[in-house]
Amino acid sequence: MIAIISDIHGNLPALEAVLARIDELGCSSILSLGDVVGYYAQPGECVDVLKARDVPNILGNHDYYIVSGEGCPRSKMVNDIIEFQRGIISADQRAWLAGSQTYVVDGSTYFVHGSWQDPIDEYLYKVSQAQFPDGCEQLFAGHTHVQVRLEIGGKVFCNPGSVGQPRDGDPRAAFATLSPTGIELHRVAYDIDRTAHHMRQAGFPERFYENLYLGAQIGGRIDKIVAADATNDRSA
Repeated sequence: MIAIISDIHGNLPALEAVLARIDELGCSSILSLGDVVGYYAQPGECVDVLKARDVPNILGNHDYYIVSGEGCPRSKMVNDIIEFQRGIISADQRAWLAGSQTYVVDGSTYFVHGSWQDPIDEYLYKVSQAQFPDGCEQLFAGHTHVQVRLEIGGKVFCNPGSVGQPRDGDPRAAFATLSPTGIELHRVAYDIDRTAHHMRQAGFPERFYENLYLGAQIGGRIDKIVAADATNDRSA
């Protein structure tokens, strides 16, 4: 059984809770769909935890901001956080992020951060058969922070949800497992107060982390993922 995690975003308490549950389940390996960094105050610690466990990482957009030196085109708040993180991440931690893969293919199961068409930065809120590349029967993607499993035209799409910043209205950390019997979705409660404490210590105001208590985007928006043709496709 493989554990699929995504969008940790420097939230060490959430990552520790998820890894404890993964260990309880007896998973043989872990794959990260990216965005180990961004948003919260312990990005280097999260990198070190994954590095110590030999967890492969797929490059996310926030990982790319750190590695490339570029900023986010959408949000000053994100750029403020990324600038803070650039000052605390070590050269070794940055090098580990730079070694991230663009995607992973295992037989007919494909893994990516955003979408197959734009691996780093496309948000899949509506999923259609066009998102599946040739030969792909199961597609895993992160980036939207919404946990879902959809059956689409005989294929399966899964977003494991976000470890560090869920946006689907459930504040618990999210991940998925993949085994010969199928895909299972998991949620784990964690100490959000501890994450908030580290953000306050780093000098960030409440608006940067109050969303964690809601399971929402910064600003309070709740998101969802649906099949593009909801009349013919089923979600679970």
